[in-house]
Amino acid sequence: MRLLDTYILKAFIGPFLFGVFAFTSIFVGTGTLFRIAQYITEYGAPLLTVLKAFVLAMPSIVILTFPMSVLLGSLMAFSRLSSTSEIVVMRAGGLSFLRLAMPVYILALIISIGAVAFNEYVVPRTNNMYQTIVREDIMKNSTPRTQDHVVLKSMNGDNLGTLMYAKHFDSESKELRMITVQQFNENGELQQVENADRAEWNGSVWIMHDGIIYDVSAGNGVERTMRFTEQILPIKMEPKDIQQDQRKPEELTIKELRHRIKAYKAAYTDASKLEMEMYQRFTIPLASFVFALVGAPLGLQKQRSSSSIGFGISIFIIFIYYGVMTFAGALGKGGAIPTLTAALIPDVLGVIAGLYLNWRVSR
Repeated sequence: MRLLDTYILKAFIGPFLFGVFAFTSIFVGTGTLFRIAQYITEYGAPLLTVLKAFVLAMPSIVILTFPMSVLLGSLMAFSRLSSTSEIVVMRAGGLSFLRLAMPVYILALIISIGAVAFNEYVVPRTNNMYQTIVREDIMKNSTPRTQDHVVLKSMNGDNLGTLMYAKHFDSESKELRMITVQQFNENGELQQVENADRAEWNGSVWIMHDGIIYDVSAGNGVERTMRFTEQILPIKMEPKDIQQDQRKPEELTIKELRHRIKAYKAAYTDASKLEMEMYQRFTIPLASFVFALVGAPLGLQKQRSSSSIGFGISIFIIFIYYGVMTFAGALGKGGAIPTLTAALIPDVLGVIAGLYLNWRVSR
């Protein structure tokens, strides 16, 4: 059986690797190359800097191609085995379709788990390095004068020490507005919440004005409140550092996304977009396993023995999946449905379709 499993995996790996290369090329050709050319023509960026940016942009593209490539690999592998009647021989030997597809399903699950880890430990860092090169080396620190939804934090070891959210930041006047500050003890438990209308930089510290402190240290809600005219903001970060620290959601790890979501919710600000980003860090990589469930049984259809038709079927299924994902994501971000539900809908529908196709083929 190990020999048969190896044989089936070899039939899968070739189309899978081809898919990674082909789909990556499509993404690069339709978006990344245009931006790279724009950096050269509009900003006069040096070729070496542009090449660094190009390499750093690749991980975020490759991670999207894994589910597509698994679909293509599983569909074309079983299509070839079906067209040469090898599947007929294998099943005549008493093996069920599920047993024959099992090595592909297991490998697809491993690819999904590996993609989740890659999406957590590699992609955010390369995205941050890419944005740093674009901001500092290509655009020459042409950061906007104002920024909205600023989140800053300090840590006590592995736990949060202070988490601050400001609705608006003006780098020219050096002011933060509509501020919410959460302070935690050494165990990461919330101790107090501070709200203030604004804070200004006096050259050494941030001074909050016209605010209120809520003491929640007892763990039973607000124990007492205290108003203040001026209070030092417990975040020691200069205005120029605030501009550089504000990263995009795709540059954040899951833990950092959770901290930002927590800050948004404490300030009663909609965090749906951040929640969708966090949940899709899991659901998009796991689509590799979902696509394997769909692709393997579809490959047994005799009319799909042609590799070109197999590639076309893959594109069609991918279009449906990402169409559903985009539609459900829009509903989640808009608050029409819970964000977790919105993120899970494409994968759940894919699993249902895959189980049905496997059941039908196994009959």
